[in-house]
Amino acid sequence: MLSAPPSFRTAASALANDIRADIISGHLPPGGRLRIKELCERYDSGAIPLREALSRLATSGFVVAEDQRGFRVADVSAAELIDITDTRIHVECEALRRAIAQGGLDWEERLAGAHYRLGRVAMRLPDGAGLNPEWEQAHAAFHSALISGSGSNSLIAIAELLRDQTARYRHLSVAGAAGAAPEPGRDVAREHRELLDATLARDAARASDLLAGHLRRTTELVLAHASQQWGAR
Repeated sequence: MLSAPPSFRTAASALANDIRADIISGHLPPGGRLRIKELCERYDSGAIPLREALSRLATSGFVVAEDQRGFRVADVSAAELIDITDTRIHVECEALRRAIAQGGLDWEERLAGAHYRLGRVAMRLPDGAGLNPEWEQAHAAFHSALISGSGSNSLIAIAELLRDQTARYRHLSVAGAAGAAPEPGRDVAREHRELLDATLARDAARASDLLAGHLRRTTELVLAHASQQWGAR
């Protein structure tokens, strides 16, 4: 069997990244039909690499492929978010424990640098209407750095997928709570600092508890903001 040429694989990968980003940000809403013609115009793409990109996204849970009906954006629900969070806690806490046991000085420097950058970026956009994309990138980089010393590519890959799925819910909840206080009674920066300190102190039990609590609190806030929009789905 002939394999797809590199240019095709590159185009499909780039399209998958762009579509996934638009699903996470909410520009492609949950349940929305993904019509090939419209997407070709939106992403200035041919139909063949676009179908390949959608097929890839179907394997990661962002897109649903329906027999004889094409593709649609995956729905959201409270039950799914809770399941994603529980799985993410299991995966990331295990990876964090391994990183604390195995990570060296390079890992510590990478983690400290990611935390420093995160602390220098505002979480919200100036108008308060949504999350700052730069903060989102720095936040993802910090959580990636936490487990980057685990030595397990499989755990890291699964954690990255679950993190993207969580980010989608967070964007949807922020959009549904425009003008509301983003994190009432919560000091996210302090949570990150405490998590960093426990990790660098090589206190695996405390670091794991802090990470689990951090992830659960985010999910609780997302559910509080967004349940009226998609809780019944």
